Amino acid sequence: MPLTRGRIGGYDSERLAFGFTMMNGDQEIECQISDAAMDELAGTRGTASMARQAQFVALRDAVEQIASDIYDSSPLRGATIRIFTKHIAREQS
Repeated sequence: MPLTRGRIGGYDSERLAFGFTMMNGDQEIECQISDAAMDELAGTRGTASMARQAQFVALRDAVEQIASDIYDSSPLRGATIRIFTKHIAREQS
C-alpha cells in the first residue's frame, strides 16, 4: 500500500540528510534522504545545506515515491526509511 504525504522536517547537519514524514493511514513514518541521493536525483552536486529544503520541495513527488517503494519492499516496520544513492540508481534504471 503506498504511503501518503506527511510533513516536511528539515535538514540534519549531523547526518547530512533531509528529514520528512510519510503516512501509512494514521501512522507517521520517519524518512530521510541523504544529500548525495538528493543531488543524484536532481542531477547536480554539492548543493548548499541552506538550499536543501527548496531542493526537497522541487523533488518531493519523486522522493516520496522512492520512500513509499522502499517501505512497500521492506519487511521492517517502525524503522526510519533512509534513501541513499543506491535507491536513486535503482529508480532511474
